Amino acid sequence: MRVVIMGCGRVGSLLTVELAKAGHEVAIIDKRPEAFERLPPGFEARTVVGIGFDPEVLEEAGIKDADAFVAVSSGDNSNIVSARVAREHYHVPVVIARIFDPRRAEIYERLNIPTVASVRWAVKQIMAMLFHAREEIKETLAGGDLFRMRVAVPPHLVGKPVSALQVPGKILVGGVDRGGQGFIPVPSSTFQEGDHAQLFVHREALELLDELLEAPAEH
Repeated sequence: MRVVIMGCGRVGSLLTVELAKAGHEVAIIDKRPEAFERLPPGFEARTVVGIGFDPEVLEEAGIKDADAFVAVSSGDNSNIVSARVAREHYHVPVVIARIFDPRRAEIYERLNIPTVASVRWAVKQIMAMLFHAREEIKETLAGGDLFRMRVAVPPHLVGKPVSALQVPGKILVGGVDRGGQGFIPVPSSTFQEGDHAQLFVHREALELLDELLEAPAEH
């Protein structure tokens, strides 16, 4: 995966190291050259000095070929603008932004950009979002322990009870979007073609959710 990160603060630097360790190609942007001193001595990363929403800076960092863009600078405004540029101008498949002021959450929601807030859990949250991009993560809750997600119901679950996508204590279907309208499922509810499920998922159940969404192997 090719990832461009804006902001080499505590979260950005840790995320860069973790992604590089996992074998991913990472470029990190910061307007302050001294910010890159947060990276470990001898650590080789593609560093770009500049403003994270400047097209020339983004292109130097490889935004045109990026699979994901993560905005974790210290300013909400910079994060919002850069995330919009990555999503709307460069059409980066996965865009994630850090948020400081929860009152701005509605802005990100309208832009369909998932956010992280807690510094303590930010790196784990972002890693989960990057590697579970098939599910549309809308929001993180409870300090990063819970994800509010929207997923397309796969063909193998069409006609099955909504409970087929639930695991007690781990995955809850809180609602179903169908034909532009939503409803809260009851025990007798079943999925139909074109449905999207609104889920609450514990962070430890993300792999389990992947398994439930995968079509069963043919024998």
